[in-house]
Amino acid sequence: MENEEKMMSGEESLRIIIEMINKTKVNIQQGNFHLLFWGWLIIACSLGEYFLVNFAHYAHHYYVWFLAIPGGLVSMTYGFVNGRKAKVHTYADRLYMWVWMGFLFSFFVLFAIHSKSLETISPYIMMLAGFATFISGFIIKFKPLIIGAFCFWIIAVIISFVNPSIGMLGMPVAMLTGYLIPGYMLKYKVSHDKV
Repeated sequence: MENEEKMMSGEESLRIIIEMINKTKVNIQQGNFHLLFWGWLIIACSLGEYFLVNFAHYAHHYYVWFLAIPGGLVSMTYGFVNGRKAKVHTYADRLYMWVWMGFLFSFFVLFAIHSKSLETISPYIMMLAGFATFISGFIIKFKPLIIGAFCFWIIAVIISFVNPSIGMLGMPVAMLTGYLIPGYMLKYKVSHDKV
């Protein structure tokens, strides 16, 4: 039996190792955009609704959430354009994308199931966001995102037991601690470490 294995040069070995590492990386910058974009959009909608309910006493306070529709289009366009620009789509990139697609599908199912009592839907949305944020934190190996997920879950429990007018402030706090703080920390890390 002939042994036809050839010895790899140090350069070939290094190239294979780098290639394997790059196949597991995720495009952190794209995820960073979505965290910051949705964090600010949801804070604006939440505070807008809080103002309309508690100060303007506007009957259709939920209209403010229609801003999420163009927000979704912006988010999808950004993801599509930057996804097409990427030279390589890693397994981690695809996993990250499908975690958030799963969040989106779950959100629509939750909305359909809970459509008759939308005033109590926030804790469930936070629970879903916490789960997607938790998994994303592990995919990109970023502990502040994992901690942000726990903030979502803790705030979801708290607002379930407080007066709804106070509970409305839970969503902006959850977005701040779950998306914006980790998002800006990630942005800083990307710009300084070139992850």
